[in-house]
Parts: sequence; structure tokens; C-alpha cells
Amino acid sequence: MAPTRRPHDVVVVGSGFGGLFTTRALARVPGVRVTVISGVNHHLFQPLLYQVATGILSSGEVAPATRDVLRRQRNARVVLGLVEDVDLEAHEVVHRSPLGVTRTRYDSLVVAAGAGQSYFGNDHFSEYAPGLKSLDDAMEVRARIFGAFELAELTGDEEVVERLLTFVVVGAGPTGVEMAGQVAELAHRVLPGQFRHVDPSRARILLVDPVPQVLPGYPERLSAAATRELEHVGVEVWTGWKVVDVDERSVTVEDQDGNRRVVPSVCKVWAAGVAGAPVGRVLAERAGVEPTRSGQVPVEQDCTLPGHPEVFVVGDLMRHGKLPGVAQVAIQSGQHAADQIRRRVQGEPTGQEFVYRDKGSMATVSRFFAVAQIGSVRTSGLVAWALWLGVHLVYLVGFKNRLTTLLHWAVSFVGRGRSERASTWQQVVARTTLRRTGQAALGSRADDT
Repeated sequence: MAPTRRPHDVVVVGSGFGGLFTTRALARVPGVRVTVISGVNHHLFQPLLYQVATGILSSGEVAPATRDVLRRQRNARVVLGLVEDVDLEAHEVVHRSPLGVTRTRYDSLVVAAGAGQSYFGNDHFSEYAPGLKSLDDAMEVRARIFGAFELAELTGDEEVVERLLTFVVVGAGPTGVEMAGQVAELAHRVLPGQFRHVDPSRARILLVDPVPQVLPGYPERLSAAATRELEHVGVEVWTGWKVVDVDERSVTVEDQDGNRRVVPSVCKVWAAGVAGAPVGRVLAERAGVEPTRSGQVPVEQDCTLPGHPEVFVVGDLMRHGKLPGVAQVAIQSGQHAADQIRRRVQGEPTGQEFVYRDKGSMATVSRFFAVAQIGSVRTSGLVAWALWLGVHLVYLVGFKNRLTTLLHWAVSFVGRGRSERASTWQQVVARTTLRRTGQAALGSRADDT
């Protein structure tokens, strides 16, 4: 009797776009067995985290359980664990869970661990200005935003009210623009009339970045349109200013001439800069390659780790030319890695170059207003917002998520409601305590460790 052939074991690190689309692309490949290892139990639709932070969507709508997403894929299993090391010689991934350390063998490895927030060497800023890279971040930001309005209602001290109702968003890329626009919508459109002693519409929302214009990388015409709309909804655009200090009560900014200003503010959100997941630097060190300053791993043209054709690095963690850190890069590179693995298993030639197909970029600025560039088409306003709406619905995982998201968008954009405004002090206090004690939770990003 012929011996049974051992399955080709594929280990996928991460459950974001890169990891999920890699796993799905291997669903019907005979002889392949996939193990997804992630520090969280969900697939996060990161582009919509700002809507969780501002009460539009619930966490479940942007973060379905990975097990639920992959429940019909019989050749895939999901394992909770934070990958700490990769033994390239033994072909083993070392990951930690609350039950201890486990080593999982692989024939092919796809590292799609993504990226966290970068504070450009000022990691202590994270205690006062959380980012928007995880569900924990979004829930903490939500508690800080709504908590600021609640505290302003309690005090009669005008200086304290001003500090509480000054919101600073650091970073004028898509996340920062979207976040600032929605905080302005909250303050000037949603919350007025709900408080008795304080007027939410007096809130100031500052968007700060040293770049010369918002949405750097977008055409100047779209950037100018976004700036006009931000100012129309009540956002103060402070381009050309660099944040040099952040503490509990204020933000210190500096212009190009070295002039400094201290802005009293309790609630700050950091949306500037990214840093590759810590496993990226470990992997680079094991392979003898130099990671980038942001922690990305240089890869070959086919997304493999130099000297290790069985190891793929995809998405935000890979350095492959000058590709942007967007979901489409993660999706397409993950699918490319899966195709290379399929070819290897089926005895076909491998090593084909990964070619990214740019499907455009877009950012929503406010209700019914977005900017979009798709090929040679550049548009802003309602048409761009409708395009943004359709694209995000397509990429939300699962019919239930699409349906409930559409209903919540109707409530928030057509009406004035915010159906997800519940927040607790625990969301702020617990994370602050974890940071101070150094006891990072499983799956925490680099800024939490």
C-alpha cells in the first residue's frame, strides 16, 4: 500500500487583510493545511476604526471573529498566540499564549503581522495620545472623546472647559482627516442640544501635521478640496506644525521657524506614522537582512524573505519598492503568496514577481463628502463619497456585517444619531495601567510593550 502523503503545512501569521486573503486563496488547494496564528481572535477592518471611535459603528461590525470568517474552510484552523520568534533552520514558528510557548512547524510561512503606531521615538506620547491601529485603540479613543464632553458638563471652570473641548488629531493622512472630520460632526451636528450646561458646538478640533498640505500623496486639487471641507465643518487645519511634546493637559507644536505654541487639550489622537510589528525585526535579524527604520522587512520580487524561498512577508510588514501601506497591497500580496505556494505544491515553476495593481485611493472627509482618485479619475464631493461607501461595503467581511453597517450609516449620515456611544472609564484606565506596569496584553502592538 502506498504511504500517505503528508499535507503541506502553511503557517500564516496575522489575521488582517494579508493573512485572511492568503488563507482564503488556499481553500481549494489539494494537500495544503493552513494554520492561522494571531494575537487577536478577529479580523480587523482597520480603515473604519475611526467610525468605532466616534460612535458610528460597533466593534463587531469592523472586527468579525476569524473563526467565524473561516468556519467553512475545512483545511484551515485558527490559533491564538503572539509570534515572538521564527526558527528559519528548523522551520518553526515560536508563539506565546496565556498557556505558555508553542512551536508550530511549517513547510511554507506567510508573515502578515501588519503594523502598529509609530511615535517617532517618543513612545511616552502613547499614554496621552492613543493611535488608531487596534480595537483597543478605538475603544479608548471613544471613551476619551465622549468622556471629555461629559466632564465639560460637570465643571464651571472656563479654563477647564476649554481644555476638555479642544481635540487635537495628529497626522493629516486619510486616518487623521477622517477622524478630525467625524469629531467635528459630533461636536457641531450630533451632540448640540443634549447637554444643559455646556455647548458642544464650541469645541475646537485641530488637525496638526508638519506636511504642507492634508492628504499628502493625493493630487493638489483633491487635497485643497479636502481642506476646504474640513474648514467648512469646523476643523482648524494646522499644516506646517510639528508636535514636539504631549502631556496630560496639552500639546506643544513647533513651526518651521522653531516657534512653539502650547495648546491646552485633554483629548488627543495620534494618526501619524506606522511601525512594523515587532516580529518583523526578529525575522530580519534571523535572515541577516537590515529592516527599514519603520521596521519593514526587505523582500525579493516575489515577496519571499532573502535566502528563504519558503517564507513570504506580505502587507504592511514588507518592503517591496515604494508600495503604499494600504489594504489593497496586503490583499494582493497575500493572494500572490498563496499562488506561489500553490505552484510549489503542484510542482509548477515559482518565483514570479509580485505586481501591484493600484485600484485607487479615497478618503471620506465628512458626511456626504469624500475625495477619490481611481486611475485618471479624480473627484470629490458626493460622487466620491458614494464610491467610498460602495468600496467599503464590498470589502467588509460577511453579509451580516454589510447589512448592519449600512443601517448604522443610514442612522448616522441621514439622521443625527450615533448608535454606539457607550464607553467606560475602564477602557482608558486599564490600558494606561497596562502601559505603566509594562504588562502588555496578548496581541498588543509595539507601542504597548
